[in-house]
Amino acid sequence: MVVEHARLTVEAGREEEFQEVFGKARLVLAEAEGFRWAELLRCEERPRVFLLLVGWESVEAHMTGFRESERFQRWRALVGPFFAEPPAVAHYHQVSPR
Repeated sequence: MVVEHARLTVEAGREEEFQEVFGKARLVLAEAEGFRWAELLRCEERPRVFLLLVGWESVEAHMTGFRESERFQRWRALVGPFFAEPPAVAHYHQVSPR
């Protein structure tokens, strides 16, 4: 399993609306093959910045299975209008237990 780490910066004044819409967008994510879980965190020091963590079976499940599907288009249509800048995305794998 890998964890997608996406830093999302939202337009000023739209943070609460983004959080509400993300609930719908999460349902779209959950439909994707290879999806395991998703968590959205909001930065205390920079409230316009969110951290999206998504567990995937593999990088390919995210980058090919999801990103190249119509589900990604639906997800992006929901959350994309809130982005003040392109998301910064990287993939991580666990190297020690929690």
